[in-house]
Parts: sequence; structure tokens; C-alpha cells
Amino acid sequence: MWRFALLVCLLSSACWAQQPGDFLPAATNVWGADYPSVDRAGRVQFRVKAPAATQVKLNFWSGPKVDMVKQPDGFWTVTTAALVPGFHYYTLIIDGAEVSDTNSQAFFGAGKYASAVEIPEPGTTYYSINDVPHGQVREAWYQSQVTGGWRHALVYLPPNYDAQTKLRYPVLYLQHGGGEDETGWIRQGHANFILDNLIAGRACKPMILVMAYGYARRAGQPLPDLMGKPFGSPEMLRAVQEMASTFEDDVTQALIPYIDSTFRTIPDREHRAMAGLSMGGMQTFQVTLNHLGLFSYIGGFSGAGSFVLGDRRLDPKTDYNGVFADPAVFAQKVHLLWLGVGTQEPERMRTGLQRLHAALDDANIKHVFYESPGTDHEWQTWRRDLKDFVPRLF
Repeated sequence: MWRFALLVCLLSSACWAQQPGDFLPAATNVWGADYPSVDRAGRVQFRVKAPAATQVKLNFWSGPKVDMVKQPDGFWTVTTAALVPGFHYYTLIIDGAEVSDTNSQAFFGAGKYASAVEIPEPGTTYYSINDVPHGQVREAWYQSQVTGGWRHALVYLPPNYDAQTKLRYPVLYLQHGGGEDETGWIRQGHANFILDNLIAGRACKPMILVMAYGYARRAGQPLPDLMGKPFGSPEMLRAVQEMASTFEDDVTQALIPYIDSTFRTIPDREHRAMAGLSMGGMQTFQVTLNHLGLFSYIGGFSGAGSFVLGDRRLDPKTDYNGVFADPAVFAQKVHLLWLGVGTQEPERMRTGLQRLHAALDDANIKHVFYESPGTDHEWQTWRRDLKDFVPRLF
């Protein structure tokens, strides 16, 4: 029980008020691992056993590689400068080989399992494990005629779902980003705790959350040969477009019918929303704007329209089959169009979303534009996005 209590403490800013100056095991560590350890300032101590190695580097994906120092006992150690609050992926480079840290849990990102360390944000508890009623996250497998196989999703059911058998719930379909998978919103994003806390505070309506695997290949379609093809090449763009089209068909033809037939949903467009981060935001725009008969709430977190628009400005009369051409008609169909971006995100990402925001303003399309202060293309941005988006639904 002490480890669970420590996890609760590490995910809560109260822990740091009680333990000033101490380094404590990160909430992202495996059971019993004392390192990485984090102090209240956000500094992290690492300690890795590699007695035969000649060089070990700490590799944060969002920053420079850091040399670790070999100790007489064969361990390599380093204490970092203060890191910004949030979730940080990292790996170790031991004599040139990139490996995970066995002290850390594994999280799927950039197409592989990697290590991570969580830096608590002072004064923030909205994604913490709090003493409130908790929902359940269940695994769901559904068969898709679109892909010709079994597909996987995680489904969050709100507190008391099983006890209140006569109640039906609205649904938010929430997508992960490129290189991540359907586990990301729970394991990295703590979406279940965010929903638990919002529901307990009566800040949002109880709802079902569906997080589906976002990659799809049409039945009978071979894998594209992208070996040696540069990023942004015509071959790669065609492959991405086909995957997006297949995923769109899977969501509308297989996933939604499965969810509506398996769980107590309110199965209409007025009670169905979709949002996603990065690649998931692009997918959300494609799926929802092509199927406004199914969705009436739309959210793009650090990604929306980038594949369709690229570096050009939105043309409301032609893009997305002209759904933005008549603002009055759009407002009748879409109850919420929400865009978000971190103020420290890469310039192309940030300016692209700012340009989309300005074009929607010029076209008199009612929408929300939110900028997360001081955050990059990262989970802290998307946690804040979800916290702002969800209370506006239904």
C-alpha cells in the first residue's frame, strides 16, 4: 500500500509542499525503483547500472543528450536541471545503443516503447488520483469489415455506470497522436482521472470516452513500400491519405455501431463528440466534417486540418466540401468547434493553427481557440486541452 500512497502523493502538488527539497521516486517508475527521483524544483536524478559501458547518455526527446557519470560501483548517475512540469519521454544511449531504462514503466510513443518521467505541476490536481468516485477503463475488441480483422479500443465508463442501469450517456471519441496508440490518453494523459475529477466537481456531464487504435489498413490492401521515401513525398502523402480514409470508414461503419450496441449510449449526433491530438486532430476534422450527421461537437488539440490545408489558408467555400461556406448553417449543425495549441509548440504547428483560427474568424464561423501557456507539442498541452474542452460538451 505504501507504493500506491506514494503514487497518489507524486501526482498531487500537496506532496511537494510536504516534502520540500527531497528527491522522491517518480510516479512513472516501476514497482520498487528509487530512480529516477524528482524534487520539488523539477530536477531529476538518474542512476543506471552499466558497469561494462564506456559511455552512457540520457536522451530526452525534447532536449539535448546529457552525459552521465560513471561511479566506482558501476552505476552511472546524473542530476538534471529543472524540467518543466509534465510528462517527459526519454531513453538511454549506452555505448551507442538506444535502450529503455528498466527503472521506468514503458509508454508507447514515436512508434516504440520508451521510458518517461512525470514532473508534477505545482498547484495542479485536475489530472491527479483524487478521493472522488472513479470510472472504469475497459478493453474492447470489435470486428471491422473495413479492415478485415479485429480492432482494439479502450472505453472509459463513468462512475456508477454498472449501478445506474437505466441511464444512457453521451459519447466522446478521443484520438491519440502519430507514433502513439490508444493507450496514450489513459497512461500518458490521465484522461480517466481528468473525467473523474470534472464529473465529481459537476463541471461536466457524465459521459463515455472511447479511445480507438488510430492506424488502419483496408482489407486486402498491402502495406505501402515507403523505404527510402522522404517525409512529405507523394508516396508518403498517398499512404497517409489512404490510412486516414480507411480509419474514417472504420470509425463510421464499425466502431460507432459497435459502441452503440455494446454500451448504454445516447446514439444520436446531439450526444456524440470527437476530438484528437496532433494526427488525431487531423483525423477528427476529416471524420466529423465528412459526417455531420453523426457528430455535433468537434475538437482539435495541436492538430486540425493540417493534412488538407498544409501551409495555405482555409477556403471556407471549397475546403471540407464547403461545410464552412454558410456560417448560419454550420452553427445549426455544430454546437462546438474547438481548437487548441501550446504557446511553445513548433512554429509551423502554432502558426498553422493560428492561421486556421483567423480564417474561421473571417468566415464568421463560431469556434473556441485556446492557447496553453508555456507548453510544447506534449501531454501537458493536451491534458489542459481536454480539461477545457470536456465541460463544453453536451
